[in-house]
Amino acid sequence: METIQLKQNVQLVFNILKLTFTIVPVVAGFDKFTHILCDWTQYINPSILGMLPFSGTTFMIIVGIIEIIAGILVFVKPSVGGLIVSAWLILIALTLLAGWNFADIAVRDLVMAISAFSMTRLASITDNR
Repeated sequence: METIQLKQNVQLVFNILKLTFTIVPVVAGFDKFTHILCDWTQYINPSILGMLPFSGTTFMIIVGIIEIIAGILVFVKPSVGGLIVSAWLILIALTLLAGWNFADIAVRDLVMAISAFSMTRLASITDNR
């Protein structure tokens, strides 16, 4: 009885994380085009912005496309998509920490990266790879 309940709980946690890491990257990605949530260019590290061969807006559109693809990949193949989302969030956090303008958001992104990685581990034991 306990084994069945444990499997059900693990499956529930996996499903919640999978849904979260499908929806959040897709919504954030689409918002790079619509700016309903915020002006995402404010989060670009100024030293990185200076190295770009195009505008911050163009950069954020590229970021948005990557985020949408990553979210879809989490839905289709969570073990791979989760690793990509986790790595992506770590990169974002590192750029934010390098500029030290948004350390609070960097910490949040690192926590989300750990959660996305945890989802990939759960995928391997729930046969949702």
